[in-house]
Amino acid sequence: MKKFFKILGILLILLFAGIIAWTFTNLKDRHPGYNVDMKITGTAPAALSAGFAAVTITPEVPDRWTDKNGDAKYNSKDGDTYTDVNGNGVFDAVWIAGMSNSKPANGIHDDVWARTMVIDDGKTRLAIVVLDAIGFFNDDIIDARSRIPAEAGITYTIICSTHTHEGPDLMGKWGESPFKNGVNKKHMEYVKNHIAASVVAAVKNLRPARLSVSEDLTGAIPLVKDTRAPQVFDSGLRLIKTIDKENGAILGSLIAWADHPETLWSKNLLVSSDFPHYVREGVEKGVFNGDSLMKPGIGGVCVYANGAVGGLMTTHPSLTVKDPFTGQEFKEPTFEKAAAQGKTLSLLALNAMEKPSEVIDSAGISLVVRTLALPIDNILFKLATSLGVVDRGTTGWMKMRSELAVIKIGPISLVTIPGELYPELLNGGVEAPEGSDFGIAPLEVPPIREMMPGKYKFVLGLANDEIGYIIPKSQWDVDAPYTYGRDKAPYGEDNSLGPETAGIIHSNLKEMLEDLEMHE
Repeated sequence: MKKFFKILGILLILLFAGIIAWTFTNLKDRHPGYNVDMKITGTAPAALSAGFAAVTITPEVPDRWTDKNGDAKYNSKDGDTYTDVNGNGVFDAVWIAGMSNSKPANGIHDDVWARTMVIDDGKTRLAIVVLDAIGFFNDDIIDARSRIPAEAGITYTIICSTHTHEGPDLMGKWGESPFKNGVNKKHMEYVKNHIAASVVAAVKNLRPARLSVSEDLTGAIPLVKDTRAPQVFDSGLRLIKTIDKENGAILGSLIAWADHPETLWSKNLLVSSDFPHYVREGVEKGVFNGDSLMKPGIGGVCVYANGAVGGLMTTHPSLTVKDPFTGQEFKEPTFEKAAAQGKTLSLLALNAMEKPSEVIDSAGISLVVRTLALPIDNILFKLATSLGVVDRGTTGWMKMRSELAVIKIGPISLVTIPGELYPELLNGGVEAPEGSDFGIAPLEVPPIREMMPGKYKFVLGLANDEIGYIIPKSQWDVDAPYTYGRDKAPYGEDNSLGPETAGIIHSNLKEMLEDLEMHE
């Protein structure tokens, strides 16, 4: 008996040691010593070049399945079955990210993309890549950057996500269960390689260019709903049309707007980029009513980037969208609703681009980039990281590496945000409601856009990371009594690193923007 307990004790010690080792492996820094801090300021105006490319990152969906009870979750106990199309004896599920676990794709509706704009002033070459993905972690950003060949000459690469809730899981949180990572490693390699391929292709397409800048700051307001008080939006459309200086051809366009691409909502089982698909199609190829072309497109490659979507900015099922030509109203989540939304946005963009606010023939590119170590206060994030459900390392004890960048191109400024920013932090309107957990006045002031230089202020959300919601500390609301008369805690805090995140990001951006301006 003594021998039995001795063996049992040794086995338990080994098991415990194995769990500890496994946990520390999950927490290990994936890129020790990495930082991308840089400063390029005081640049004189120069002739610009620009290039665009679009490379698909659409996954293979080899098998199909039958959703017996229509809950959009695969569960054999519910009578759900799959068809082994590729004949390998297992269900090769492609987990759709964004709404729930155990939601396998049942096919492809439209391609998802890595779309790239490269801009060069002769000294600095900036790449802006936008993925149709719910998010892409900083560790994976770093890995993707390392695959861009040196001969591409890229000074700095921004990799953003549109935040579509209809694409494959690239973060791990939406697998078969809350405890299983949903990333297909083979597909992840494909995505990283195609990010690099998209940048290389855009560099090969570089041409002497001028930038035509346009804005429509009010037209898209009816297409988005703020589902959490205070009611503050980032609903303005900001646009850059890029024109070949030598032949007048349109090279491409960058469109920035803020809304969750989840118009299709939770029951859709087809891979899609959601409404950005229709926006890009309309801008490139024209906007159609049936088979009739109602508004010609401009050609080139359209790059759609998201903005401040926290709060939560969404085309909720309770929000009606009208077809811009027929007037038909869509409320329930369907591809027809997403198409009506995309067509309306395309028309707004095309109309705005016909009346540019300014055309830029020459400009210098200035930028300040900073690597951050953000504390992980959220217990769910700590568990997900420790268990490997979220496959990203830590830098120090329960801190994660992330990144900020501020950029100026003549009268244009851009700020990158590594997650889902609440619009009141960007545009103003942070409140200190009764019932908030800290009972403090707003800390993150002035608003970010007020601090940005230039006439045209672009914000790229989910850029170089996805850390979740970035919430003003004075609005943080986990404990009762709840703010704004709610009877339960609002959604947001459970998908945030913690209450200090907004302040850290705001204070760093303030310093970086001051640095950018000081040396101009």
